[in-house]
Amino acid sequence: MEHSPDFLRAILDSVSETIVVIDEAGTIQYVNRAWRDYGENNDACIPGDHWQTLNYLAACDKASAMGDEFGAGAAEGIRSVVSGRRPEFYLEYPCHSPDEKRWFMMRVAPLQLNEGSYFVIVHQNITERKLAEEKVSALARIDGLTGIANRRAFDEFLHEEVRRCMRLGKPVSMAIVDLDHFKLLNDTFGHQVGDDTLRRVASLLQETVNRPSDTCARYGGEEFALIWGDTSLEQARQLANQFLRNLTEAKILNLHSPTGKYLTASIGLTSIIPTSDSDMEKLIRQADNMLYEAKANGRNRIEP
Repeated sequence: MEHSPDFLRAILDSVSETIVVIDEAGTIQYVNRAWRDYGENNDACIPGDHWQTLNYLAACDKASAMGDEFGAGAAEGIRSVVSGRRPEFYLEYPCHSPDEKRWFMMRVAPLQLNEGSYFVIVHQNITERKLAEEKVSALARIDGLTGIANRRAFDEFLHEEVRRCMRLGKPVSMAIVDLDHFKLLNDTFGHQVGDDTLRRVASLLQETVNRPSDTCARYGGEEFALIWGDTSLEQARQLANQFLRNLTEAKILNLHSPTGKYLTASIGLTSIIPTSDSDMEKLIRQADNMLYEAKANGRNRIEP
């Protein structure tokens, strides 16, 4: 079969990856059918019917000026290939729609044709792989026993919430919850009952975190931690008291505990309006100090 321009164009139009070819100035010289179809179905993308008038690098620069770090990365990477500083460029980036998460992989490679210099940019949909990676990453942040966040996930969440509240000038509150004399429960009923108890406590704690700015986590052993973003100390105390009431109503036996025959908890509570990243450590330190006070003052209580 003769390799005519129509034949080669048909081949490029048959692939699922979006392909665009630009010249050294970034002006678009060619797009395949997948590119046009994608542009027609996504308002945020380059229009499929008017690509001849567009400059790809200018579009990346515009996105960068609006704060899009991936637009800035794409522009820098493409220019590095155009200038010869790199033989090719690779970038993975998100392109989420209101209805679904999507990720793409962009590759840029040079093309010499008839003494002209062109650059082929291919975008491949890698959403399925990225969703699988997200699932694995999420599992790595879940406590295997209780099913809630682990310490690693908690630290990451707290870091982001402190930064968010710092930008907004809002308070962030934290509680550290320690189950009183939990070792006695384990010794009396065995570790299986102890594990079941930890799961029940985690479920009760989750009832106090209902917003995206809230979380609870297993902090270690029989300790749990909670974060409430944009929440004052008094509001946090109400939520902590709600947990203590629910724990009392659950009547989880701890027969030999000095605080009573049912399981109780001590809670260290604090709240700050963060002004720097170091306030994350300050918040943890204050909550830990308040937990120490709760234990020293007889347990089964909230401090301050």
